[in-house]
Formats: sequence, C-alpha cells, structure tokens
Amino acid sequence: MIRWTIFLLFFLIIDIYAFQSLKTLSKNPWVQGPYWLLTFLVIGNFVFHYYGFNRRDGFSHAHSYAFGFFIALLIPKMILFIIMFGEDVFRVPQAIFRYFTEGETAKGNYFASRRQFISKLAMGIAAIPFGAIIYGIYKGKYNYKVFEYTLQFEDLPLAFDGYQITQISDIHSGSFDNMDKVAYAVDLINEQHSDAILFTGDMVNNKAEEMKPYIDIFSRLQAKDGLYSVLGNHDYGDYIHWDSEEAKTKNLEYLKAIQKEIGFDLLLNENRFLERQGERIALIGVENWGAGGFKKAGDLKKAVRSVEKNDFKILMSHDPSHWEKEVINDNNHFHLTLSGHTHGMQFGIEIPGWFKWSPVKWRYKYWAGIYEELGQYINVNRGFGYLAFPGRVGIWPEITVIKLKKGTANA
Repeated sequence: MIRWTIFLLFFLIIDIYAFQSLKTLSKNPWVQGPYWLLTFLVIGNFVFHYYGFNRRDGFSHAHSYAFGFFIALLIPKMILFIIMFGEDVFRVPQAIFRYFTEGETAKGNYFASRRQFISKLAMGIAAIPFGAIIYGIYKGKYNYKVFEYTLQFEDLPLAFDGYQITQISDIHSGSFDNMDKVAYAVDLINEQHSDAILFTGDMVNNKAEEMKPYIDIFSRLQAKDGLYSVLGNHDYGDYIHWDSEEAKTKNLEYLKAIQKEIGFDLLLNENRFLERQGERIALIGVENWGAGGFKKAGDLKKAVRSVEKNDFKILMSHDPSHWEKEVINDNNHFHLTLSGHTHGMQFGIEIPGWFKWSPVKWRYKYWAGIYEELGQYINVNRGFGYLAFPGRVGIWPEITVIKLKKGTANA
C-alpha cells in the first residue's frame, strides 16, 4: 500500500506541472475536462490491473495494454514536467531577486503566468513520444523489417559459398493479437527463399498452449535444408506458478511437441551437420544460457560432441551474454553465433547502417545486429514478437537474412 501511495503522489506531482502547460494554452473546460478524464481512466486501469499483481500468476493482454497506455501517458507528462520545472528553476530565483531589488513595482510579476511559448514548446516536444508510442502500440509491433547481411569467411567450405539462412527469434506467441499480421510475417520469411530457417528461442511467454492457435500458420515455413530451433528462457515456464512440477514438465514437453509439429528440429545441447557436395558445416544448438540470474541450461561442451575443430560452426544460443561470457573464448572457433533475447528493448532510435541506440545497451553489450570479436561473429536478432509493452517504438520486429560467402572481407 505504501508503494502505491508513493507512486500516486509521484504521478500527481508530475501531473500538476504537466497540467500547467495545458492550462496556459487553454482555459476551456472542454479541453481541460478530457485531459483529466483520460488521466483518471489510464491510471485507474493501470492500478486496477497491477494492484496485487504477481507475475507468477500470468500476464494477460489486459495487463499488457494497461501498461502500454500508462507508458504512453507517463513519458510525455515527464517531458512536460522536466521543461516546466526547469523553467521554475531559472524563473523563481529571478523573481525573488526582482522583488527585493524592484520592491512593490515587481508585485504581481515575479510569479507571473508561464510564458506561452514555453508551454507550446513543451507540448510540441511531448507530442513526439506520445505519437510514437501510440503508433508503436497500434502498428509498430507488426512493422516487420528484413535485415540482410553478407558475411565472408576464409574457411567456409566452397560448397556453401552463397549459402543463405534466415533467423527469427523471440516469437512470444502469447502476446499476439492479430493473426493476419503474423501470417503476413510468416509469408515474408518464406519469400526470402533461404536454405535453412533458424529460430533462436522464446516461442511463448510462459505456456505452450499460447502457440496452439498459430501452429497452422508457422507450419507454412519452408526451407530446403530444414527448420532448426533452440529454447529461450521463457520456454521453460519458469516465470509463472504451476500446480506441480509434473505440470511444468508436461508444459515443456508439449512445447517440444508443438515445435516438432510445425517442422522445427529442436536442438537441446546437440548438433546437426548440413551437407553439400561432400562438404559440411556444423549447426550447433544450446539450451538457454544467460548471465545475470537467467537460466543456465546450455552445455556447450555437450553440444559440440562429434563436431571437429576444423568444422565450420554456426551456433544457436538464445542469450547474447552467453557469447560474451563463454563462447568467444572457448577453444572451439564458433564462426557465427545467432542470438535474440534483448528485443532491442522494443524501444530506441535506429537509422539502419548509420546509427542505433536503445536503453538496453546499458544492460547488454551486444543487443542488436552484427558484432565481431576475435574473428567470430554474432547476430543479435531484434525479435519477431513483443513482450509486456504491447508495441515497438523505433526498434522494429526483425527477420534476419544472412548470406555466407567464401572470402576475406565482410560487407
């Protein structure tokens, strides 16, 4: 209760300042009324869904949208607060100085109404993230982008020169609310005509049954050399309450069965060889291994059994922290690692090929796109779906297409 009281007081202080900006521009009750009505509805809905909320009881669409609309309201108001409060920081000392130097002649002026252009500036700036967040909730979460990369390796077997893989990650099927958009994305994956499709974990949020409505759609995925997958941290069902360990185990087994029904060859600390014209590359898949308290079921040594040191290796590992902590410095040379997990935080600014930024960079060193260390590469997929916040702002859902070329320079 104390936590919620502090939260409401915090929001009230922000709102008082934010309202000053609107009040300066319009004193019309037909403008101010809807402002407060919207505020009470969004905050009330948020409190209704999250008061007493326990993540282990599950996270519904209603929870997701309550959180999303709260963020859409909070961030613009915080911007208004910062600008209007910042004005006070400069104007109040100035007003006090004028009062003591000008005396009664300054009366009524030192706490004068805020200047309109400051309020207009604040409202204009705040409108940008508000519009972006609403767009992200309405359309951004299904604004699928195809990211294409060409990577060259001196020791790539000649038979695999030009070999193309499509990577998807973090489906999070329990968050979807538009089956047609998902079907469109699956068709977009097939349109890449890749030799293999690799899925790097988090098919569901918590329960295997979340994927059931989408089995037929994802069963349409096709690739000449097959579909391969690994598990992500959400696939184990660790984040919700189960009636028994048996129920949790059955859920994971059901998810494995669903993946098989779709056509995925699930690699559980295992490997497969893709062969062409008497040459081969090793496809290695580990279970989830994550730093910072995440599940560490991945066993790299077990996964590379029967793989020779000079084999060309593609590793599928859900969490990029695994690459940083274990893979890079392993005695084996893993030419290419494919990960996901970060979602790019579903929020950021990105101009492909020029600039990318997201707050998630403060948590993960490798959070989106291609990175190289010690002659080894990782691609961190931005995710196919979304989780918690029901949208994406600036960091769009991703389908990665990687072409392998024999050579010495990467482009």
